[in-house]
Parts: sequence; structure tokens; C-alpha cells
Amino acid sequence: MSEELRIGSLPRLRRPILVTAFRGWNDGGQGATLAAGYLAKSWDAARFADIDPEGFFDFQATRPHVTLVDGETRELEWPDNAFFHAPIPGTDRDGVLLIGTEPNLRWRTFSSMVVDLAERLDVELVVTLGSLLADVPHTRPAPVTGSATDADLVNEMGLQASRYEGPTGIVGVLHDSCRRASIPSVSLWAAVPHYVSLAPSPRAAFALCERLGSLLHADLDLDELAEAADAYSEQVSEAVATDEETAAYVEELERRTDSLEEDGDLPSGESLAAELTRYLRERERDDDEPPGPSAQ
Repeated sequence: MSEELRIGSLPRLRRPILVTAFRGWNDGGQGATLAAGYLAKSWDAARFADIDPEGFFDFQATRPHVTLVDGETRELEWPDNAFFHAPIPGTDRDGVLLIGTEPNLRWRTFSSMVVDLAERLDVELVVTLGSLLADVPHTRPAPVTGSATDADLVNEMGLQASRYEGPTGIVGVLHDSCRRASIPSVSLWAAVPHYVSLAPSPRAAFALCERLGSLLHADLDLDELAEAADAYSEQVSEAVATDEETAAYVEELERRTDSLEEDGDLPSGESLAAELTRYLRERERDDDEPPGPSAQ
């Protein structure tokens, strides 16, 4: 085991599942890390290991933060990737949480280190949490995509086969490492309204935790997160109401989402985002085109 992986004490776990969330490219509206942080808090998870950031970060790109303790002592907070463990309520399993920041460097080494620890802990399943910015309204439940590359998992858990092609982040690299090590892995992505991308989204976090709970057949207490999601929706609605153009845009998103639900053909996560984006772009092109002969 690499010296860069710093283990306090290795816990003894029951049929563990590893859940990961990383700040950065994979964390639109902080939906993924909010979800993982909420689980760590509600499960009273204990920290048992972390990864030394020195070899994995460009500190000019991801800078450490200086904080004051008791208004006097200055302390440095370095980019953190830490492991926690706790029993999963209502199940005979334990959960391992990896909560941190997407590294800048040595992704293959980083992912191999995570997978090596997962093998040492006899982890049975890896679940990555992510959130992406999309053309979805804040007034509707955040759609979640659940995908896997393993055909058995797709059938067993009611997921979609992963067909994404394009740029990826540490999440994609980690799934590849899991595949090479023959560890089953699942990817959950929640869609976050792009017009409030700077605001943390408890609605996306709630959707991710809810979907995770259903996958694990776990009774998760999400009341606090649900209240935060409702407050978030109200605050965003108040802000949107002050701008007529944004308000009209949100109404269009709502109509499109409701139409898809009525047709019984509502995609989720990335699929819904792509569908809505395509629809709105077609509308924009129609508005920009001059009328043809039949319209004159």
C-alpha cells in the first residue's frame, strides 16, 4: 500500500459499499459532495484514512486555504480526499465514503490507490455520485441518471447501460480502474439548473441520496435534506421572479418537463438534459429564421 495513502486504523466492515464524491468538474452545484457530506453526518461516519495531497495537486490551480483559529492562529487547509466508514441504517452492510476534491495530477495512480484500498476492505460495490449543469427547472425534482457498464448490474438494479462518449473526470477514470479490478461500479448523476450554477443545490443532493437509498434498499433519513431542498427552491424562485427573461425561460423548462412526464417518456439525468437542450435550441432556431412563403 502506497505511503501516500495514510491509514489511521483499518476498520472491519460488513459487506461494504464504497460511495465517492469529488468537488470540481464532477460536482455541478455541489450536488454530489453535499449528498456525500449529508450521509457522513447523518450516519455519524468516522474518518479512518486520507490521501496525501502533495503528489496529486497543482497548488497554483487548486490552492490551499488559510484560516484563523480563535481569531489568532493561522492554519493551512490542504485539498482533502478522506475516507469515512459507518453502518448503513436499516441494512446488514457498512458504508465507506470517499469525499474530496478531484486531483489535478496522476489520476491513474490516484484511482489505483482507491481501488487497492477497496480490495483490501472487500468492497462489494463502488457507487460514484456526480452532478451536472443542465437545462432543467429548479421547481421540479432533480432527475437522476443511474448507469453501469456491467450488464448484470444494469438488469439487477434497473440502471441504464453507460453509453457516454466524450471528456471525463476522475469519476470516469475511477470506474475504469474498478472495471480492470473486476469490482462492480455504478454511476449516479443528478441534473442541476445551469442558471443557478453557483448556488449549492440541496435538491440535487436529495435526489442522489434518494436514488442511492433505493439501490441499496436502505431507509435513509432525508428529512433535513428535503427541508433544505424546499427552501432552496423558494429562494431561487424569488430571485428568478425579479428577471422577466429568466422567469419566462424557467416557465418554458417547466412546460417541457411536464409534457415529457405526461407522455410517460421522461428521461433522467444526462438524457433529460440533452432532450431539453435540443428542444430549446430548436425553438431558438425557429424564432431566428425568417418566415417562409407559406407564412407570408
